[in-house]
Amino acid sequence: MNNWKSQLKADPTDWLLEESDPGVRYLALRDIVEADQKEVKKAGQIAHSEGPIAEILLNIDEEGFWVKPGAGYFPMYTGTVWAVISLAQLGAVKDMDRRIGKACDYILDHSLTKYGQFTATGTPAGTLDCLQGNLCYSLFDLGCIDPRLDEAYEWMARSVTGEGVAPMTDRTTPIRYYSRDKCGPVFACRGTNSQPCAWGAVKVMLGFGRLPVEKRTPLINRAIQTGVDFLFSKDPATADYPLGYSNKPTGKPSGNWWKFGFPTFMVTDILQNVEALVRLGYGQDPRLANAMNIILDKQDEQGRWPMEYSYAGKTWGDFGPKKQPNKWVTLRTLRVVKQAYS
Repeated sequence: MNNWKSQLKADPTDWLLEESDPGVRYLALRDIVEADQKEVKKAGQIAHSEGPIAEILLNIDEEGFWVKPGAGYFPMYTGTVWAVISLAQLGAVKDMDRRIGKACDYILDHSLTKYGQFTATGTPAGTLDCLQGNLCYSLFDLGCIDPRLDEAYEWMARSVTGEGVAPMTDRTTPIRYYSRDKCGPVFACRGTNSQPCAWGAVKVMLGFGRLPVEKRTPLINRAIQTGVDFLFSKDPATADYPLGYSNKPTGKPSGNWWKFGFPTFMVTDILQNVEALVRLGYGQDPRLANAMNIILDKQDEQGRWPMEYSYAGKTWGDFGPKKQPNKWVTLRTLRVVKQAYS
C-alpha cells in the first residue's frame, strides 16, 4: 500500500504529524496515515478547537455569516464564501461544531438561487463555474446533506453539457445562462473571452469527484466526461488552455498554474488539475505523466513542498511564508501522489 512513497525523495510524514500543528496532524492522520478512527476523531476535535479552524470560527456571526450578511462573495477572501471554502480545505466537519452547520445553512439560504446556481451577487447573473464548483465540493466535504445541494449539482451538470439550458439571449426562459461570466456550456466564461475556462473546469470537476458513484446520474456522468475531455484536450503540464484577458498580450498561460499554495480559491494550479482527474479515476492515465513529473520535481531532499502562492494577509489564518517548505502544500501534494500511485 505504501509503494507510492517510492516517488518521494524522503518521507515527510513525521514532520506532518508534529503536535505543534494540530490542523495538519489531523489531516495527515486521516488522509496519509489512515490511522485508527478513534485517533483521527481525537485529532479532529483538537483541530477544531485550536489552529486555523478555530480562528475562522471565532469570527463567524451568530447568524452564520462572516464580515457582512448576504451572498458572502464580498469582501473577497474573508467573506462567508471564502471562510466556508477554507474550512472545507482544513478538514472541518459540521458534526464537530454546530457553527459549521450554521454556515452551511447560511450559504444555501443566501448564496443559492431557486434554480441551483451559487451566486456572488444573490441573483442568477452572479454565477461562476469556479464559485459553483468550489461551494459544491466544500459543502459536501463539510458534511452538508441537503436537497438544495443536490439541485446545485444538477445545475452544475446541466451548465457543463448545456442540456435543458437556454442561451443568454433567450430571456423568456427561466433556465438559461444568465451571466456574462458563466455564458455557455463547456465552462465558457467572460474571463476567457467566452471560451472554456480551465480554472473553472477544475473546480467543477473537483465537485463531481466528491460524489459517490451511486449518486452520479447519467447527466452528471455526461458532464464528467465533458470535463475530462476538456482537461485532457491539452497536456495538463503545459496548461495551454484558452487564455484569460490578462494573458492575451503575452500569449502564455498564467504563471500561477505552476505555483502551489494553500488554501486554493479561484486561482488553480497544476496540482489541483491533477487532483481533480485523479479523483475521477485517471491517476494511471499516461496523459498525466508530464504533470506528475513537474509535481514531483518540486519536492526538496526531505520530501517537502514549498509555499509558492500565498493569500497571507488577505484571508483568515496564516499558513506559512512563501518559498519555504510548507506542511499544508506538502499535505495537498501527498494526497495526490498517494492516490495516483497506490
